[in-house]
Amino acid sequence: MDFTQETGYYAPIPQKATSSTNGLIISHPYPLASRSDSPIDIDGLSWPSIGTKQRLYETKEQKEERIKKLTEAVKTIIECIGEDPKRQGLFKTPERCAQSFMFFSKGYEESIEQIINDAIFEEDHDEMVIVKNIDVFSLCEHHLVPFTGKISIGYIPNRRVLGLSKLARIAETFSRRFQLQERLTKQIAVTLQEILRPQGVAVVMEATHLCMVARGVQKPGSSTTTSVMLGGFREQANIREEFLSLIKN
Repeated sequence: MDFTQETGYYAPIPQKATSSTNGLIISHPYPLASRSDSPIDIDGLSWPSIGTKQRLYETKEQKEERIKKLTEAVKTIIECIGEDPKRQGLFKTPERCAQSFMFFSKGYEESIEQIINDAIFEEDHDEMVIVKNIDVFSLCEHHLVPFTGKISIGYIPNRRVLGLSKLARIAETFSRRFQLQERLTKQIAVTLQEILRPQGVAVVMEATHLCMVARGVQKPGSSTTTSVMLGGFREQANIREEFLSLIKN
């Protein structure tokens, strides 16, 4: 596995693409020579972490062992804080917390191929498509505390459109990981660009970070905005301005 600085994840060692692969990248009309620069790997996973496949394909017994190990870790945290994990209010907290962390990080296990599920359609449409104000929840990887916000996604089709709900599903997948807002914004944009090869992609996210609101500088009401513009949105100011205007209204 090679660590990619750009995404902060472990990526598979590049493999040569072959026409026999049923992966999403190979099946579209613009095949890549290798997957080294692709956001989707040979198994349809997108930027998997080092333990993603082990978690994805584990048996029921292995999953139970994982939850048990995580439960014990949470119990240790409670003890180190100075609390009693055996008292009534905290007795079941370690297991509840373990289950919660597995849910908050379920995006590591999700396959982009399964999410898209053949919802790419040939369509003679070349005007902007926007889904805005998608609610997302994620965990800051620096402090493991939540950040929440809204994402707006736009793209200009190149005779291929994606089912609208899939845009929200892609955002959900990447948000359910340990994240940085900057990376989350870019991963959504780059993945959509790879899937559709549109004329352009734009993603804007505004979020509130608990690590900045409830600790550290403690500034309630502050928010962070990130954006990624690809293709026409990056190259042409009028297209970019139209998108930004539409998502504000």
